Amino acid sequence: MSGDQWRVLVVEDEPAMREIITFALETQGFTALSAGSAEQAWPLVRDQQLDLVVLDVMLPGMSGIELCRRITSTRPMPVILLTALGETSQRIAGLEAGASDYVAKPFHPRELALRAAGLVRRSPLSRGALAEAGPVTLDLQAATAYVRGKRVDLTSQEYRLLAALVTHPDEDLPFRQLLLLAWGDAQPLGGRELLKTAVYRLRLKLEAVDPVARGCIQSVRGVGYRYVPPTRSDGPTVTGP
Repeated sequence: MSGDQWRVLVVEDEPAMREIITFALETQGFTALSAGSAEQAWPLVRDQQLDLVVLDVMLPGMSGIELCRRITSTRPMPVILLTALGETSQRIAGLEAGASDYVAKPFHPRELALRAAGLVRRSPLSRGALAEAGPVTLDLQAATAYVRGKRVDLTSQEYRLLAALVTHPDEDLPFRQLLLLAWGDAQPLGGRELLKTAVYRLRLKLEAVDPVARGCIQSVRGVGYRYVPPTRSDGPTVTGP
């Protein structure tokens, strides 16, 4: 995918800074949308086909960290956070919320734009990208799952849970990590039982299409779950248009 197809949302409450960032990103081939608050940004995230969000941590109303968590728990999308210089706690909170990268203020706009272009270029989440492992194929941008080419009707949590497993084949993923990836909270109400129920339902839905697919999600006692493709050499691949 070439740069002139990339769409970015800039969420920054200071108009002058928002304009500078937008201009810098446009020099790297991005088509830029902008918002001055998390509340303004969310409908754009929900309704637009975006490749990247550049997000200021300090926003009026809902914080940038909370918006980041909401974005990454809903759609698989790279997020760059703009943090205050020396604020380690902001960076850690942002990365825990699912941010892909961060840039500390003050920063050079061109550096941010180059980081953004590099991140999108390397990301398997670009529009139309597919992740495949064994019988399961994920359309990462559309957030849909297929088993042997047949679409599987999943809830948003089930899709995010399956995506976490499929994109990390043969890895033991801890309960806490899976809860964070699927629900945006490492300790939601219900905790492990909530996760176990979701895995049970997910297995049933996969099995309804292909009985072999159910067995790909394996329990790791005392740890969490792993996804094991029937053929180890199948390992995930990413393809694009």
